[in-house]
Amino acid sequence: MPRIEIKTEIEAPKEIVFDLSRSIDLHKISTKQTHEKAIAGTIGGLIGLHESVTWRAKHLGVYQNLTSKITEFNRPDVFVDEMQKGAFKSFRHEHHFNALNNGGTLMIDVFDYESPYGVFGKLADYLFLKRYMTNLLVERNRIVKEFAESEKWKAVLLTD
Repeated sequence: MPRIEIKTEIEAPKEIVFDLSRSIDLHKISTKQTHEKAIAGTIGGLIGLHESVTWRAKHLGVYQNLTSKITEFNRPDVFVDEMQKGAFKSFRHEHHFNALNNGGTLMIDVFDYESPYGVFGKLADYLFLKRYMTNLLVERNRIVKEFAESEKWKAVLLTD
């Protein structure tokens, strides 16, 4: 089973980084290249424990739906989302948040997934899928960092 681990240092308190990471609205912003739309479940605001969201997105030239559910949640330290339905055979995405001595946050993503189609899925992992998924997560984290380190986070988290 492939595993992707990404560490991102962010100069912002972990409470803000945690909430940005579970924001449906920020996720939409960070995945504009795949035209992601939340079409069912929690479709805006902050997603929480036992809540799910169904995304419709264009990946690798094909529109597909993916439903994930928050299965573990301990604000502001960790949350986990797991695929319920979608193109993967399975996935589990752990989001960890550690406070740094400078007042910032070390955000750690651990993304374990299993591709469908047996040996063909493993070949796809090797040829392009792991790199593709890594790039999606790195871009998402870049947006989380950009919003957390500026005043932009307020537009996403502080709504009337």
